[in-house]
Amino acid sequence: MEKGKGVMGSGGRRWAVDLSDNSTSRDIPDPPGFSRASLDQDDSTLSRQKKDAESNWKSQKAWEVAQAPFKNLLMMGFMMWMAGSTVHLFSIGITFSALWQPISALQSVGKIFEPYKDNKVELLGPKLLFIALNLGGLALGVWKLNALGLLPTHTSDWVSSLPPAQEVEFSGGGVNLG
Repeated sequence: MEKGKGVMGSGGRRWAVDLSDNSTSRDIPDPPGFSRASLDQDDSTLSRQKKDAESNWKSQKAWEVAQAPFKNLLMMGFMMWMAGSTVHLFSIGITFSALWQPISALQSVGKIFEPYKDNKVELLGPKLLFIALNLGGLALGVWKLNALGLLPTHTSDWVSSLPPAQEVEFSGGGVNLG
């Protein structure tokens, strides 16, 4: 018996299936949405489209990462408002957290944008936005320190570091302390 042929029933009818014959499949129309032209595209076109799609995705994600500090800025602003303007442990903790988060984020800008590094992806804009938003968060923390009165901004805050006033005696008998 040949391979792919067999005897069926008692009548001895022979049958064979030739799977390499494509003549009958050409008579059947393609289903909707199927195009033989898409099968004929070369691999370079497909790989270029995949690389372009990946570059677009990386660029989009880089902008999302760059805008993330804005959400943190709003949340910290609300938390500092809820902490109030009196000096107590909670308000100081929130304020120093508002200072620490932007500083640590600014120290790791390169590391944060490393996954999106590509020759076709421009990261300067997202990095500048990320830095600007974190500097805004830092300014918010410094403003809160000033509102709490923890920044030495008045001359009375520096009195202890000034030299003591020297007495100067005038010939008229008066004393000048200035």
